[in-house]
Amino acid sequence: MKKYLPVGIFLVGLLVFGGVFLMLRGSSSKTSNDQQVDEAVPEITLTQRPVTSLTPSGDGHWLKMKIDSIKVKAATLDYELLYSLPDGRSQGVPGTVNLNGKTSVSRDLLLGSESSGHFRYDEGVDQGALTVRFRNDSGKLVGKLSTKFHLQSKVAGLASVDGKFTFKLNKTPTKDFYVTMETFGLPNSLSGGLSSGPYGVFSSAVVAQPGTVTLDGTIQRATSGGWEEVKDGKASDIGIFVGTK
Repeated sequence: MKKYLPVGIFLVGLLVFGGVFLMLRGSSSKTSNDQQVDEAVPEITLTQRPVTSLTPSGDGHWLKMKIDSIKVKAATLDYELLYSLPDGRSQGVPGTVNLNGKTSVSRDLLLGSESSGHFRYDEGVDQGALTVRFRNDSGKLVGKLSTKFHLQSKVAGLASVDGKFTFKLNKTPTKDFYVTMETFGLPNSLSGGLSSGPYGVFSSAVVAQPGTVTLDGTIQRATSGGWEEVKDGKASDIGIFVGTK
């Protein structure tokens, strides 16, 4: 009996190893397939992209996500806000919205966690990413958009994460928070070719924030009904900007 014991242990070990290998292989295959599905999603054209913004609260603990001018034919919208903490950990804020014909979505996203009415806030957040996925009635992915955002406070020099857009405030703020990000879509129709952008700067401040913009192309700032040229880079306020050819 004892002479068969090592053989039995070997066979059990082999079965366990084989099972773990198949599980890992299946997991890897699923991840690969998910990535391929994402890559196969048709591109959402510029004119079909929603205008998206993240506006920080006065204490910087919340971001108000607004997704306007939704034109993609979809049944649901999945959103996921990911951000990094100073210690290297990543946190996420996911959610799903049943569109039911809606063309606008607004959500207050907490940079932290909530339990039984008690809030814990994540301090030191300065960068992250927002991903939006559109799905049809069957749950199939029909469109995906993603942008990185930069959360800043008490500095005059605001910049996008990719460094292609900057906005230097005329006055250094003492308490307000600012988010700089790509907005996916355009709030108004644009004559002429798009050279860069659209980029947006959104703030907890309620007064005008003039400053100097740097962006490739002829710089335009969105107004309530169109676009105004930002001459010599001098902008009357923050907002959504593009560079035209």
